[in-house]
Formats: sequence, structure tokens, C-alpha cells
Amino acid sequence: MTMPRLVSARVVQRGAIAMMWAATAATVGLLLFIIGFILSRGAHVLSWEFLLTNPRRSGALGGILPTVVSTIWVSAAAVLVAAPLGVSAAIYLAEYTKESRLTRIIRSGTEALAGIPSIIFGLFGFAFFVTTLGLGWSILSGGLTLGLMILPTVIRTSEEALRAVPRYYRDVAQSLGASKWQSIRSVILPAAAPGVMTGVVLGIGRAVSETAAVIFTAGVALRMPLSPFDSARTMSVHFYTLTMEGISDDMAYGTASVLVVTILLINVGAYALMNRLTRRYR
Repeated sequence: MTMPRLVSARVVQRGAIAMMWAATAATVGLLLFIIGFILSRGAHVLSWEFLLTNPRRSGALGGILPTVVSTIWVSAAAVLVAAPLGVSAAIYLAEYTKESRLTRIIRSGTEALAGIPSIIFGLFGFAFFVTTLGLGWSILSGGLTLGLMILPTVIRTSEEALRAVPRYYRDVAQSLGASKWQSIRSVILPAAAPGVMTGVVLGIGRAVSETAAVIFTAGVALRMPLSPFDSARTMSVHFYTLTMEGISDDMAYGTASVLVVTILLINVGAYALMNRLTRRYR
């Protein structure tokens, strides 16, 4: 009776492993197919001239330099808003509160905020930042809106990273005379840095690729932004405009290729940094 059961357990285990490998291969294959499809359509457009020149004829000719600069500005503004607020909120939830109804309400609210469609954030940003505060269609309005949109991601990932730090790190630091804030700043945060970086990088990736929220707040002006109060068109909005208005499919796929490569480079660079931090503090 024991041998058949053992054989059966091994067969089930091997079947489960095979299914997981198949699911992983399908996911990676789908990713490679999408990337390959985009790059195959837009690779012939890519050049230094395409990246470093201004567009002409509404983007049908020329390059995408203003959209690249606008994407960097808007994403940087979003991270400058979301990272300090998100990490601070995560520290408060993980280190200064005990599990209670209040913390459950806060986490539920954070998760609900993460599930709101991006176009709703865009409408809120338009009504509040653009209209009520009088910031107009600008990089600042777009950055503030995207910062609120990626804030739940930064909070949840940072909180989980802080909670994953072993308890004895805190006990040893405080037993050596460190205050609670000193132990958080000097011991816990460095140990949780890879996880915190993961949340920030995920937020950057979403900010770079966002379209709906940016159209309503940053605008679609196809010119080089000179200040945070200028209207701007990001790469994702430029790709959307070129496609929906039928201006140029080649330029649209070229812009999409640059956007895909940018997101890949951000993720690869972030993972390299996280691995370096992990080895350093291990």
C-alpha cells in the first residue's frame, strides 16, 4: 500500500512541476512575442536622429525628443511625490502601529485606491489640479496625478519589505542603545531597501507607460517643455495620438519601441541595483 501511494505522490508532484513550467514558459513566451512584435514594426525607424530631433507635421516626420523629455519630467515628478509619502506611510504602518481596526481600514483603503482605473485618476487630476488649483495642463499636474496613482503600490510593497526584516534586527539595535527611529533608519531600512526599490520601480514603470491619466492633466502639447508648468506630451500619449488619428503607423511603432526598451532598461537596472544592495547588506 505504501509503494503505490509513494509512486502516485511522485507522479502528482512531477505533473504539478510540469504545469508550473508550462505556465512560466507561456508567460515568458507571450512577453517575448509582444516585445518582438513591437520591435519588428518599429526597429527600422529607430536612430539617433529619431531620438534627438523634434517632430514635424504633427509627428508624421522628425523625431520624438520632446516626448522623451516630457516622459522623464512627468515620471520624475510622480516618483518625487509617491516615494517619500509611500515609504513614510509604510514605516508608520509597519513599525509604529499594531494590528487594529484602524490599520485594517487603512490597508483596505490603500488596496481600493490601487484598484481605481487610471482614467478616474485623470478626471480627478483634471478637476482638482488643473482646474481647482489652477495649475493647468502641465507637467506638475500630470506628475501629481501619477504620484497619487502609484502611491498604493509603493506603500504596499514597502510595508511588506519592512515586515520581512527579521525581528531580531530591531531587538539587537535597541539593545545596543539605539532609539526606535535610529534602528529604523540605520538597520531596518537598509535591510528592506531591495523590496522598497521594487515598489518604486514598479511605480516608475507604471508612470512611464500611463496614458489615460496624463492626457487629462499634462496635456498633449507637442513641444519641448521648459518648466514644470508647461503642457507636455509623453511617449505613451504620443503613441496613442499617432495611432488613433492615423498620422503615422511607422512613427507610432517607433515610439512604442522606445517606450518598451525604456521600461526594460528601468527594470534591468533596478534589479541589478537591488541585487547589489542585497549582497551588500547580507
